[in-house]
Amino acid sequence: MRLPFILAKRFVAGEVLTDAIPKVRALNAKGIKVSLDLLGENVRDRKTADATLREYLLLLDAIKTEGLDSNISIKLTMMGLDIDREYAKANLFTLLDRAKANGQFVRIDMEGSDYTQVTIDLLKEAHAAYRGHVGTVIQAMLHRTDADIAELADLGADIRLCKGAYKEPADKAHQDMDAIRASYKRNAAVLLAKTGYPRMATHDDRLIDWVKAYTAENGIQKERFEFQMLYGLRQATCEALAKDGYNVRVYVPYGTMWFPYFSRRLRERKENIWFVFSTMFRG
Repeated sequence: MRLPFILAKRFVAGEVLTDAIPKVRALNAKGIKVSLDLLGENVRDRKTADATLREYLLLLDAIKTEGLDSNISIKLTMMGLDIDREYAKANLFTLLDRAKANGQFVRIDMEGSDYTQVTIDLLKEAHAAYRGHVGTVIQAMLHRTDADIAELADLGADIRLCKGAYKEPADKAHQDMDAIRASYKRNAAVLLAKTGYPRMATHDDRLIDWVKAYTAENGIQKERFEFQMLYGLRQATCEALAKDGYNVRVYVPYGTMWFPYFSRRLRERKENIWFVFSTMFRG
């Protein structure tokens, strides 16, 4: 049985792009940039992967036509990574050709830890060919992150640093929040020192305050980095940061395949569950 979209509307901007565009415009009007994401993952047939590529290409063109201040986020498993690595790479490079021609940027989302290495490998290939138009996401919770950040920072890759949203076992990821925060801070410092424009993705006040204090203490100007948050979360904080002169970007997902994304948001914070059920029956 298909669940009603009303369950997810706090975290997902709509089931089609035309639903999401007004929300993007509203964020842009408040000085907040956007990263649009067509939801879905783990495509296992070429017909669907090909259709996804066409949708991504249309999304890039729509952003340009509509004059939105937005880049896009993609998942490699939506473009056929589970089918064949080289097929997914060809689709990625076709998308990046369009992004480069349009003067746009594509963020390769990080998926579960089974995909970390292949995602980084493909990012490095894409970065060599499309520098300035592509980047990826690294999760602070993984034990391997210090090494990954060191390597990617030396390349000057465009990195979005987040805590991590996927449930991972103890042999692959920190389970303690203090350890995750410590990893985030270590790696944020590396990115701020070695890359031109790191993206600090977090809703955690301790980390937001740390980034603000660390950059101020080290003479790092506000325009040298970006705070990122998720649609439906910490809107007032986003607006306050933007008013204070920080660059802010909100990740805005849309699409019919919203349930896995919605489920991860509920697992992250019990407050999200209460919000959903408290708003379901409002008039």
